[in-house]
Amino acid sequence: MAQPRSMNMGMHGRGGMQGAGRGAENPVKTFKRLMKYMTSRYKWRFVLVCVMIVVSALASISASVFIGFFTEHLAEIGVGGAPDAQFYGLLFAMGGIGAFGILCSFTYSRIMVYISEGTMKRLRDDMFSHMQSLPIGFFDAHTHGDLMSVYTNDTDTLRQLMSQTIPQIISSVITIVGVFFAMLFYSVTLTVVAMLFLGLLLFIVGKLSGKSGGYFVRQQASLGKLNGYIEEMIEGQKVVKVFCHEERAVKDFTALNETLRQNATAANSVVNVMGPTTNNLGYVQYIVLALVGVLLAGSGTVWGISLFGFVSNGSWGLTLAAIISYLTLARSFNMPVQQVAQQFNTVVMGMAGAERIFAIIDAPSEDAGGEVTLVRVDRTAAGYEERRSGALWAWKKPAQKAGDAAEYVLLRGDIRFDHVTFGYTPEKDVLKDVSLYAKPGQKIAFVGATGAGKTTITNLINRFYDIRQGSITYDGLDVRSIRKSDLRRSLGVVLQDTHLFTGTVMDNIRYGRLDATDEECVAAAKLANADSFIRHLPHGYRTVLHGDGANLSQGQRQLLAIARAMVSDCPVLILDEATSSIDTRTEKLIEEGMDKLMEGRTVFVIAHRLSTVKNSQAIMVLEQGVIIERGTHDQLIEQKGKYYQLYTGAFELE
Repeated sequence: MAQPRSMNMGMHGRGGMQGAGRGAENPVKTFKRLMKYMTSRYKWRFVLVCVMIVVSALASISASVFIGFFTEHLAEIGVGGAPDAQFYGLLFAMGGIGAFGILCSFTYSRIMVYISEGTMKRLRDDMFSHMQSLPIGFFDAHTHGDLMSVYTNDTDTLRQLMSQTIPQIISSVITIVGVFFAMLFYSVTLTVVAMLFLGLLLFIVGKLSGKSGGYFVRQQASLGKLNGYIEEMIEGQKVVKVFCHEERAVKDFTALNETLRQNATAANSVVNVMGPTTNNLGYVQYIVLALVGVLLAGSGTVWGISLFGFVSNGSWGLTLAAIISYLTLARSFNMPVQQVAQQFNTVVMGMAGAERIFAIIDAPSEDAGGEVTLVRVDRTAAGYEERRSGALWAWKKPAQKAGDAAEYVLLRGDIRFDHVTFGYTPEKDVLKDVSLYAKPGQKIAFVGATGAGKTTITNLINRFYDIRQGSITYDGLDVRSIRKSDLRRSLGVVLQDTHLFTGTVMDNIRYGRLDATDEECVAAAKLANADSFIRHLPHGYRTVLHGDGANLSQGQRQLLAIARAMVSDCPVLILDEATSSIDTRTEKLIEEGMDKLMEGRTVFVIAHRLSTVKNSQAIMVLEQGVIIERGTHDQLIEQKGKYYQLYTGAFELE
């Protein structure tokens, strides 16, 4: 089979998710959508959070103002003076405001954790649910490691954005606005000086953030590639050891890890410089404001005037209490500005992560197919009657006009290809003008070298991909008119690469038909000749399998896959190298059971062992996407063509 688009390349070398290595293309649109996710189910909680953030910010501002009152009153009392009721009143007022602000901060932080985790759960649910509807081509185009990175790294950065960054930005903005007006009430002159320093601060932060933003996004992309490579090496550890490629694996890992280190170092070094720089600039501002405040206190300038009575002395100069309050407010003003600036990179990464998450959610779902469905029916004198426990399978064609009855077509397993041309990419055709038919109950075999197009034919029957030219019919119905889920329900498939899920042996067999009883699963295992080795497992059918059945041999895993297909009881079977990992003796036993299973069923077999296809009603020999020979085993031997050469060993099949 021709591999679709770089399927054999290493995970770290294939295309990544949209947005990898760069910021969000439309951050405003992405942010609005994220906020809609947050507020759709938690609207009133989010409103409560905003109210508490406002209260907490105002409490912080009030505390700074109260320091001025408190300082002024201490000056009135004088050294050695006894505290009066007003002193204790101011003290308790400051303490009460601070405690209330702390309570609000604690409460909204807890609520935001609840909102963010609930939103993340919904996003993961939506991602995973939508992922089940995506076509096979989507997974061909994206590495497993990169997709896993979206579920882990990107969701983690988004969680941090929602639970910490967004509340922090809201709180900081409210604090900045409130403190700014409070500073204006104290002194316009000092506020102008503070704004000059703010401009310098924003200029420095803008320069540093501009450099670090791209590095943080590249760090996230590098982490996704590294995780994908680790996953690939864990899955292929046996292959690595068999071919003694440990050093090569370490070398490749080191290269990916070094790229991550470089991006992370570049990003975090800038951020680490940003903090000390802005803090030290704040100290410089503090000193300058104190100096200017002292000058204003002695100058009597009207620019020091305020709405608060204690702010100015008799000559309109600033008082010591006003200067202390103003300096406290200035520190309160710089801190949220620095916090907003430092959250810039988190916002960049969070928006890029959100865009990658929404890219999966927005990826076009697989076409559901047509309107023809698969139902159970019983034969009656009037025709076919749909019944849940019917003895027969039938295709149900919906009524064409209102009032007309639905039409039923008995499922027989008649599959035909008519001049089919197909390619995984537009540049190369894998199948070229292929025509074939499988009558009900026939066993059709495909043989040919790797890449000839054998597995592609079975992929097209399943409608994993759609053909470019020609048509494929199933019992006279175009497969495009059949709903894909019903089409695939009629097909039992055993793939060459078996996949077992974490769970018991019984669960893995029952995966072929979830409503199958234990007895039916055991019967299918016996038919596949898997019952014997299963009963020798530590807990028999209740043995839990992990790591894709790593504790089983490849042959045992394939036997379970065959049993899974048998329990599905489908009218059509597709066996893609179903016995490739089974010894000859076991293969003979399985074939006897499968011959019973195949009775009355259409079977498509792909095999490299030509001995397994001898009893097929028709054998198709493919070469470079073209059927070059067809016939029974005896007919093809008589022709002494390519099949004869393959069967007699004149040419190797691979």
